[in-house]
Amino acid sequence: MAKKSAIERNKNVKRKVKKFASKRARLKAIAADKSLPAEERFNARLKLAELPRNSSPNRVRNRCEVTGRPRGYYRKLKMSRIALRELSNYGQVPGMVKSSW
Repeated sequence: MAKKSAIERNKNVKRKVKKFASKRARLKAIAADKSLPAEERFNARLKLAELPRNSSPNRVRNRCEVTGRPRGYYRKLKMSRIALRELSNYGQVPGMVKSSW
């Protein structure tokens, strides 16, 4: 099990990303629009830089939903390899069976 503080910190980052997503997208669109004057695009970039760092989607860490483990993460299942193996051994993952040959 991962540290509770790391899991909570990641939840807060996800919350901030969601909160500032529309504002960030709008400012990025203005900054990338070549038809606008350079000064206006520059101001959009400055406003983008003023947003909280944790509102950037790059700062979200993929963590296992079961254990909170940050490594060995399968995106499709939203869990780590270790949690996946344990659940599949108990037969709790549909379609996954223990191999034998």
